Amino acid sequence: MNNALEANSLSINRSGKPVLNDISFTVPAGEIYALLGGNGAGKSTTLLTFLGFLEAASGSVSVQGEQVNKNVKKAREAIAYLPEAATLYGHMSAYENLRYFLDLANAKASDSELNEALDSVALQTAARSQHMVTYSKGMRQKTAIALAILRDSPILLLDEPTSGLDPLAIDEFNRLARKLADQGRTILMVTHDVYGACQVADRIGLLRRGKLVGAFDRTEGEIDTETVHRAFAERAST
Repeated sequence: MNNALEANSLSINRSGKPVLNDISFTVPAGEIYALLGGNGAGKSTTLLTFLGFLEAASGSVSVQGEQVNKNVKKAREAIAYLPEAATLYGHMSAYENLRYFLDLANAKASDSELNEALDSVALQTAARSQHMVTYSKGMRQKTAIALAILRDSPILLLDEPTSGLDPLAIDEFNRLARKLADQGRTILMVTHDVYGACQVADRIGLLRRGKLVGAFDRTEGEIDTETVHRAFAERAST
C-alpha cells in the first residue's frame, strides 16, 4: 500500500529548543492515524512540518512519496488543513464562507455540492444561511470540515478536531472521519483525547516530549482504550 504521509527520523527545533526528536511513522492512503499526546508533546509541530512551514533539523517528511522540502507547493495542494480554531468569518453564513474560501483556492462548487458537504457533517439546514457569529464551536468545526471535503483534497490534517465538542458532535465527527477514510481519504489527526483516538483511528502513535513512545494498531475492529489510557497515564507521570 502506498504511503500518503511519511515522517522519517524527523527532528525539529523551535527557538533553539528541540520539539521533535527522531520520530518516524507512516500513514498509508485511506487510513486514519492519530498522534496522541498532551500539551507540548509536539503534535501541532508535526502537522506544520508536513505543510512545509517548519524546516527539519534532521530527517524528512514526505507527502505522496515526495519530500516536502523539495516541493512545498505540491504537498500543500494535496492537503486540507483544519486548525483547532478554524478561521471563519462571523459576519458571513456557512454558505458564504464556503464560497469565499473555495474562490481563494480557485475551486468551485454548485449549490447542491455545498449542501451535500454540509449534509455530510450534519449541519442543520436552518443554520446554513445564518451568520456564523451565532454558531457554536461544534457548528464552526462542521463548516470547516465541509470546506475540507469540498476542496476534494486526498489528505486531511486535523488539529484537535473534537476539542470543545459535545459527545454527540464527537460521535458525528468520528462517523464522518471513518466514512472519508473508507472513501480513500487519508487522515492525520493530533489529539489529547484517548477515547476519541481509540474510537476512530486505525493506528495511534503516542507522542511525549517530542518522542514517539508507543504505537497501537486496530485489531479485530478496535484499539483497546484501557491499554492506551494506561500507557498515556504512565508516560505522563514519568
